[in-house]
Amino acid sequence: MKTNPKTEPRDFHQAKWDEPVIFELSTPGERGVLLPGTEPEIAALGNPWEDLPKELHRTSPPALPEMSQMRVLKHYLRLSQENLGADLNIDIGQGTCTMKYSPKINDQFATSPKLAELHPLQAPSTVQGTLEILYETEQFLKEISGLDRFCLHPGGGSQAILGIGSVIRNWVDANGMADRKDEIVTTIFSHPSNPAVAKIKGFKVITIYPDPVTGRPDMKAFMAAVNERTAALLITNPEDIGLYNPSIREMTDLVHSVGGLCSYDQANANGVLGIARAREAGFDLCFFNLHKTFSSPHGCGGPGSGVLGVQKHLVPFLPAPVVDVDDQGNYFLQYEGVDRENRIKDYYGVLPAIVRAYAWMLSLGDEGLREVARVSILNNNYIFRKILRIPGADAPFAAGEHRMEQVRYSWQGLKDATGCGVADVQNRIFDFGMHIWTSHEPWIVPEPFTIEPTESYSKDELDEYVAVLEQIVREAHENPDILKKAPHRSTIHHVDHDVLEDPKRWAITWRAYNRKYRGYFEAR
Repeated sequence: MKTNPKTEPRDFHQAKWDEPVIFELSTPGERGVLLPGTEPEIAALGNPWEDLPKELHRTSPPALPEMSQMRVLKHYLRLSQENLGADLNIDIGQGTCTMKYSPKINDQFATSPKLAELHPLQAPSTVQGTLEILYETEQFLKEISGLDRFCLHPGGGSQAILGIGSVIRNWVDANGMADRKDEIVTTIFSHPSNPAVAKIKGFKVITIYPDPVTGRPDMKAFMAAVNERTAALLITNPEDIGLYNPSIREMTDLVHSVGGLCSYDQANANGVLGIARAREAGFDLCFFNLHKTFSSPHGCGGPGSGVLGVQKHLVPFLPAPVVDVDDQGNYFLQYEGVDRENRIKDYYGVLPAIVRAYAWMLSLGDEGLREVARVSILNNNYIFRKILRIPGADAPFAAGEHRMEQVRYSWQGLKDATGCGVADVQNRIFDFGMHIWTSHEPWIVPEPFTIEPTESYSKDELDEYVAVLEQIVREAHENPDILKKAPHRSTIHHVDHDVLEDPKRWAITWRAYNRKYRGYFEAR
């Protein structure tokens, strides 16, 4: 019998269905909906297909699954029983992905027919309320960041970074500096999309590694890297190991001294809301994820929404359109003064995610946003101290220091003592209805795992998560096969990290599965 049912590991056994891919359930001729015939008045207007260019005509119908309504319903309900998420389990082990509670009333706003049934090509006069939400969301973000204008278009953080990369590229080219501004500096513990975008936009990437003691970017290496060829600095702060960098203004000042730009990756801003702003840290650009810090569900179950902001001198390079209001209080799409050619997404953003974030910010207010940051840091440092007392767990760098909103830990000590590393812990924690994230590649921290509790989780829930880790560590010492053969009660198969390194095994579409996956494994 449990002495404290609120904090001890609970029994869990997930529903598991041997559910085929929906295409494998298809039966030729089976239908879920019978479409009505064309009304005579419509048919009299002629066949619209005849007006399409011949090269757009299909030679055969699309290969869609054919199923009855009832079978479709069963299929997706079975799959839903094999899912977990922030509404079901303690999802603090999602690492840098900032899982938090999204108030359900905000879902009602986002799914209201008044919003959900809008069309993006409606005349602005018919969507004044929606444009007002977009406009006011930008005003909130300007206050939170200190920057001058925001683009709300991107569908996620990486796309927002792509937008930032476009702004930097276009600024360099417009100022005739393409032949001499061809390097971007970033750090290894900033998000990987930063160097990826820099490379896509034609820049050479200079990566700064941490000082081995402090964990912050090596300032000597940074100062040596910044030169007249530096186009920009792309950096996260606090970085993904949870350490705030007090030298950040010194870094941005140095980049500005050679004529470069500075971009603040604030995908995870939970620890600095209302406390520190991009402007005061010397940044020209920044981005936020509304689907993380601002409570809208994470992009994997979202959809996502990234927003990017700039200071005044970069507004002409900001993707168009933005939303403005005229003297009569009418909201409209503004194409003047911004970059008409720099479109990174159709239309004006992922409206449901923006509405959820708007409602969240409006309900909290400025003091509430600061409280989010304070509680996130408190929760993180509470669990930080508890995890460090677990045998085999460690937090490399900056020994004895408090952390911000997350920590990148290491199970290297556990692996040395038991042979069980982070992959084994990951497979076993599924049996408790939880998750533990490793880290971005490359694994600078050995056997890494990243925890970010956010402000949403109670002390009891944090204690329960730690109790699960403690039980798994006991099992690793007493019977490591429990971890090696896990998961036992989950639908998730044994996680194979190596599949990410083998393109022959990637199959993200049904067509790719038929072409590659089946043949690959049948051959084995």
